[in-house]
Amino acid sequence: MLLTNGPESWGLLILRVFLGLIFLYHGVPKLIASGKMAKGMGWSSGSVFLLGFVEVISSLALILGFYAEIGALLIGLVMLGAIYYKVFKWKIPFSAMDKMGWEFDLILLGVAVSILLLGAGDISLI
Repeated sequence: MLLTNGPESWGLLILRVFLGLIFLYHGVPKLIASGKMAKGMGWSSGSVFLLGFVEVISSLALILGFYAEIGALLIGLVMLGAIYYKVFKWKIPFSAMDKMGWEFDLILLGVAVSILLLGAGDISLI
């Protein structure tokens, strides 16, 4: 039945999977080495572990389409926090040649908001 789904459902699946993979890739190290990452961020290791947990759970929700809207909401909140830290705490510009600016965070926020508003699509578990 997958062939009978329209391009909108396939597009949402692609957005969900790509966003989910990005956050799975960034969340797992926070679970494994939260103490080491906490030093670089200026956070407690428990906070970094919690952030990693939210990223991993949300990424799995997005990839599987299982409560994807909740996963997208949580990812959106994470990205709002990331943008806040980059702009106001770490004074990182929108884009820079020597470091990642917050333009990447902004596009990830946009994808998360899109999935939140449009839903998971027809190719999902729920």
